[in-house]
Amino acid sequence: MLLSLCNEVLRDYPFPDQCRIAASLGYKGLEVAPFTLGDDPMALTEATAEECRRIAEDYGLEITGLHWLLVAPPGLSITTDDMAVRGKTLSLMEHLITLCASMNGSVLVHGSPAQRLLSQAATPEAARENAMDCFARVASWAQAAGVTYCIEPLSRNQTDYINTVEEGAEIVAAIDSPAFKTMIDTASAGLAEEEAVDALIRKWWPTGHIGHIQVNDTNQRAPGQGENKFTPIFQALKDVGHDGVVAVEPFVYEPDGPNTAAVAAGYIRGVMENLV
Repeated sequence: MLLSLCNEVLRDYPFPDQCRIAASLGYKGLEVAPFTLGDDPMALTEATAEECRRIAEDYGLEITGLHWLLVAPPGLSITTDDMAVRGKTLSLMEHLITLCASMNGSVLVHGSPAQRLLSQAATPEAARENAMDCFARVASWAQAAGVTYCIEPLSRNQTDYINTVEEGAEIVAAIDSPAFKTMIDTASAGLAEEEAVDALIRKWWPTGHIGHIQVNDTNQRAPGQGENKFTPIFQALKDVGHDGVVAVEPFVYEPDGPNTAAVAAGYIRGVMENLV
């Protein structure tokens, strides 16, 4: 498994320093949040994406993908009835797919809970239809670009649309594209699911509907900084044959970003060394 660090953990540093720090801690990849590269991700060019890829490679890293896709600019939504807003959102989604491919990334993680609320349309049914239209379009674009677009189930305290892996899998089945998947975020799964995360992995990974995993504690800190036990999670990943990317995505950085990243790397390395 390739351990990747979500770069907003180090967003106070210039991108080359993010790569240097991540590599020094033993990470092999970086998962990039577009808003960390500029206030308006639409202004990011393919040349910028390729330069980020080159910088990462200089430090022995690969850019594994993008996440937190719709944080900036403000006012985006996939569920809204406002066709102008939805059109602007789709334009950014298409652009980010292009940027991800230019970085040699393989996955885009669609979390962005504030930009997918059922209340952003006249009815919950309309909101779901609007979102499905967006998903069908991005699936086509992702397939053409050779990347995978993953919708991220998030806990109910973040959004009221797509909270469980089962809900994500139902959408994946409806879209029916090899480039459109759902995923597991261990913190949200720990809060929203009835089953343990390792059981979710064993149940859903073999279906082919899961395209990615992010690891974080339900206290929003890094693995190793809370009460969650990650040995069963990594054992399940090994048992189902996952040999791809595992992304570390804490949201609370204590005492700071580099130390949070260091704790996660050391803890996970210890867990992985003791798998059977």
